[in-house]
Amino acid sequence: MLGGEALAAILALAPAGNGDRLVQFGLASLGIQWVALGTLCALYLLRNRLGRLPPMTLAWVCLGLFLAMSLLVSMAAWSVLAVGGLGDGSRGAFVLRMLAIALVVGLIGLVGYQNYWHSRRLAVRAKQLELEALQARIRPHFLFNTLNTGAALVHARPDEAERVLLDLADLFRTALRGPQLIPLAEELALTRRYLEIEALRFGPRLQLSWRVPHVLPNVRVPSLSVQPLAENAIRHGIERLPKGGQLEIDVDVADNGITVTVTNDLPALPGDSRGHAVGLASARERVLAMTEHRGRIDADIEDGRFVARMWLPAETSRP
Repeated sequence: MLGGEALAAILALAPAGNGDRLVQFGLASLGIQWVALGTLCALYLLRNRLGRLPPMTLAWVCLGLFLAMSLLVSMAAWSVLAVGGLGDGSRGAFVLRMLAIALVVGLIGLVGYQNYWHSRRLAVRAKQLELEALQARIRPHFLFNTLNTGAALVHARPDEAERVLLDLADLFRTALRGPQLIPLAEELALTRRYLEIEALRFGPRLQLSWRVPHVLPNVRVPSLSVQPLAENAIRHGIERLPKGGQLEIDVDVADNGITVTVTNDLPALPGDSRGHAVGLASARERVLAMTEHRGRIDADIEDGRFVARMWLPAETSRP
């Protein structure tokens, strides 16, 4: 709206303008605001269909709607001006002049949006590289522990050793693919494989509890978004408890989004829970980058237990 008023002021102050400039400003402002409001109303009515379009395609569609609305308002304005005796020149020339102005303004806005979208993609990519660097600090710890577990099982339980190595291969295959959206069932399956490996290492010290719907919705979540929360609970909770503890994973599906909650027992000293920072930062940055800052991960100590809760909006997780 403010941009429209600025454009109306520029048109009224143009050197070629004739007559009362205040009247010209009022007429230009009225026409521009009708174009702006009409375009916004059209976008609102078509929001469901337009929401499925790629960003740049959506930008071109918006430009088309803006020009179409400019054409309608220009034709209506000429009719009103002609009745009041204020119109000068032919109707076609007036309409073409208004469309030319609208096209220039629209192209300027389109170029600005392209620059904004490009810079946003670069920012997201930089954030993805940052979170991958954070994850690289965590993977060696898990890799060494898993290899030691596999080596200990080779002679005594070779079948389990083979399963450990296969699960490890699946986890690192997903990690090497980089950030992407994957089905929720696949992310939970990766987390199960990770916890199965840790269960072999900890034995009865690790008590697992899963609360997952029998039928998972066909939705997508950022890859390696749940597994780091489970790994964090192991490293900074269960591993530091001499007698072990309980780790719970709950998945709640609602109309407005998905909530995954990871809860684990804590050591007696509260200060020991501060190690959660690196793992949580990695998972949080991944979720923010892959959901365009619409998802979130919250963490806190509730009733003496550490709770990490990931929430993803429904529109982000659609396939």
